[in-house]
Amino acid sequence: MKLNEVVPWEVLRKPLAKALKRSDGAKGGRPPFDPVMMFKILVLQALYDLSDDQAEFVINDRLSFLRFLGLSLGDKVPDAKTIWLFREHLVQARAINNLFARFDKHLSKSGYLAKGGQIVDATLVAAPRQRNSDGEKEAIKSGKTAKEIWPDEPAKAAQKDADARWTVKFSKAKPDVDGTVRQRDIAVPSFGYKNHAAIDRHCGFIRGWNVTSASAHDGAQLRNVLNPDNTGSKVWADTAYRSKKNEAWLERNGYESDIHHRKPKGRPMSEATSRANGRRSKVHAFVEHVFARQKSQMGLFIRTIGIERARVKIGMANIVYNLTRYVWHQGRTAPA
Repeated sequence: MKLNEVVPWEVLRKPLAKALKRSDGAKGGRPPFDPVMMFKILVLQALYDLSDDQAEFVINDRLSFLRFLGLSLGDKVPDAKTIWLFREHLVQARAINNLFARFDKHLSKSGYLAKGGQIVDATLVAAPRQRNSDGEKEAIKSGKTAKEIWPDEPAKAAQKDADARWTVKFSKAKPDVDGTVRQRDIAVPSFGYKNHAAIDRHCGFIRGWNVTSASAHDGAQLRNVLNPDNTGSKVWADTAYRSKKNEAWLERNGYESDIHHRKPKGRPMSEATSRANGRRSKVHAFVEHVFARQKSQMGLFIRTIGIERARVKIGMANIVYNLTRYVWHQGRTAPA
């Protein structure tokens, strides 16, 4: 089953129209492209990691893309500038959250209720690395905008992302050939943003998400991504989310914490805690599948400037993941 056969695109028309606020055409001018069709172009870009120029080329080149958009060979195809402007309108209107919420509402109406509890995690989304002087780095860290840092170089300022940040991700070293494990964690520096997400355990849809710079702490975003409509009370997450503050907040709001426990400092982890963490990991692994699809198959990477544009880029990846997940679920329930 394919996207066009399953996804009710018209449910997105109202939030798109609200974001675009187009005139009635009384003043003349070229009629705008259909907003739903333009949104479907963004879906293609997210699915196949296409730039605006690449999207324009492949739409003209592939009949399958034309059919997906509802266009024929003689129809005018939006050029790269038109695609950029459409996405920029969504950025300025901050419409991506409404679009995500509208399709999530359709999921609930279709019987895919958020239930079974929630699994929370975050993933780094890389952006092009920048080369700045020590003084420029300090100015960025202090919260200054690119225009404030480079007031006499507007062209340079337009190409500088003052919202993305560096962070260091630690990964465990593999055992030696003889099987011994040494304490040698591998530090991998990364630059960009983070996609914080919560999926429901029952259906596997992303139900809540947020975008921050890469340096933001995962645990601080827990309350920003949890979905209050989930009928299950359990919350699974890794050790980055375990803190007294988060545990108290979860208890006050009726959630049941099943967050991983940290190893006690200077002491080995007890066997019971280790087994409990292993049980939690089997559930927590499902959210990793979401990020793996977005990064490996969809090629999620930030090539825009600023966190608002990054939010639209990552938000589209989250919407498209839910679209493809919806198609998969519908395929399972469709009659043979």
